[in-house]
Amino acid sequence: MTFIWFLLGIVYLMCLIFLGVATFRKGHYVLFVVGFFLPILWILGALIRPTARASARFASPA
Repeated sequence: MTFIWFLLGIVYLMCLIFLGVATFRKGHYVLFVVGFFLPILWILGALIRPTARASARFASPA
């Protein structure tokens, strides 16, 4: 039973790291910082659209 909890803990941490990085890359810096205390904000930040500045950063030049 302990192995399952350990495995679920690792999956949880990996999801939080992935969602935190996605939130930061989309330009939602406030959600990223506050997400350390309320991780649900990282899920929100990863799902909403990127900011205009972040979109322009990853757009290819025409």
